[in-house]
Amino acid sequence: MLQLKFGLKRAATERPAFVMGIVNVTPDSFYPDSRGGVDRALRLIEEGADILDIGGESTRPGYTPVTAEEEISRIMPVIEAVRRESSIPISIDTNKFTVFRAAFAAGADIWNDVTALSGTQTVANSDGTAAAAAEPSIEAAEYIAKTGASVILMHTGPGSIEEVSNFLGQRVVFCVSNGVSSDKIIVDPGIGFGKTTEQNLALIKEPAALCGNRYPVLMALSRKRCIGDMTGRAAEERLAGTLAADMISVQKGAKIIRVHDVSSAIDTLNVMKFLR
Repeated sequence: MLQLKFGLKRAATERPAFVMGIVNVTPDSFYPDSRGGVDRALRLIEEGADILDIGGESTRPGYTPVTAEEEISRIMPVIEAVRRESSIPISIDTNKFTVFRAAFAAGADIWNDVTALSGTQTVANSDGTAAAAAEPSIEAAEYIAKTGASVILMHTGPGSIEEVSNFLGQRVVFCVSNGVSSDKIIVDPGIGFGKTTEQNLALIKEPAALCGNRYPVLMALSRKRCIGDMTGRAAEERLAGTLAADMISVQKGAKIIRVHDVSSAIDTLNVMKFLR
């Protein structure tokens, strides 16, 4: 049985990985079927999601930034509605400390931050090299420590397995040194965020190589461009490719898969459970 802490909750599953269902309360996320609000969130719970990941600002290439106030106004009704119906762990996909603080007060458990607490996205330079990463926020880390929330630290920009692992390891050390319990930390290699196809594929195949396999790895592959690179298919036709890639990443050590298609992901993991 796989067991992890999500905020103040302890969760367990007989499947080889937890399933995080995506709820994008946005008009511009790259996969339209992921967009929605309360109805989508409750439907993913019914389908069996272990975690909900709720976001009020897209992080797709060319996304339109929104203010913290707008982001909060989008996600808060969903958090409140879910909390009236379920104790499911809720992750908030945001790079803004003020947004997560408001979400945590409303019942969220996990901060899913593509900037690994730096508050700004790290992107690739025009020549393909990594842009400089902003310094992480001590205030944010101390808040996570004080509240007992969990945090997902993601790498953004190009990078080899070693480079991604080193960056995530540095952010882990930063969090722990500011009081965050090590069992509240999850790492994400940032598939599709400024990386080449070759870098994405290497990371999908070796999640256990990140941070010495000491922290749960979240793999977010669902319908992304790297799946299209492998299959030649558009986003709406990438489900089979996503399931195959998720299966490989779980076999190689990923403990959480972030998906648009919860029921299909659960079917895949159930088959893996019986055949491993």
